[in-house]
Amino acid sequence: MNLSRFMAALTGLTLGVALVATAAEPVAQDKTTTSTAVFAGGCFWCMEPPYDALPGVVATTSGYTGGQKVNPTYQEVSAGNTGHIEAVQITYDPKQIGYEKLLEVFWRNVDPLDQGGQFCDRGSTYTTAIFVQNQEERKTAEQSKAAIEKRLGKTVVTVIRPAAIFYTAEDYHQDYYVKNPVRYKYYRYRCGRDQRLEELWGKKG
Repeated sequence: MNLSRFMAALTGLTLGVALVATAAEPVAQDKTTTSTAVFAGGCFWCMEPPYDALPGVVATTSGYTGGQKVNPTYQEVSAGNTGHIEAVQITYDPKQIGYEKLLEVFWRNVDPLDQGGQFCDRGSTYTTAIFVQNQEERKTAEQSKAAIEKRLGKTVVTVIRPAAIFYTAEDYHQDYYVKNPVRYKYYRYRCGRDQRLEELWGKKG
C-alpha cells in the first residue's frame, strides 16, 4: 500500500469512529417542566372546564384534600367526617401561563362571599380555598384576595391554606362535563351557578 492510500484509509477509519460515537450520543429532548396548583371551588365538576380551556394548562384532576382521612371515597367526603373538601388540581406549564392567571380564573368561577358552601351545594366539603405550596404562592394569593375584597367591597371568606396531600377522585368524576354533557349542563343550571357568577362578576367577555 502506498503512502497516499494508507493516509486515505486512516482518514476513513477516523471518520467512521467519529460517526459511530456521534450516533451513540443521546439526542437532547426539550422537556417541559410543569407545576401544579390546587383550588377548591365547590363542585369539582364545575372547576375543571374553565381551566381546561386555558392555553398552558396540561391537565385538570378532580379530588379531595385538606383532611385527615387517607384515600377517602366520595361517599366518605360527602358525609363530612373526613375534613377533606372537593378540589381541583391544575397541572400547567409556567412558561405559558402564570399562577396569577390561575388565581384570576379561580375567583371568576366561585362565590368568595359564601361561607356555607357553593351555590346549591351546601356544607364544609364545598367551601372555597386556595392551597399554596410556598411563600411566593401565599404572597400572590393574599394580594389577589385583597384585590377581590376591594373590588367587591365585602369580606372574602375564601381561605388560603398550606398544600396538603391531594387524593384523586374516582374515575367517573374526572372530566364529568365531557363524559356526561347533558347531565352536567342540567346540574349546573339547576344549581344556579352561572346566574350567581354573573351577578357577582358580570357577563363573561
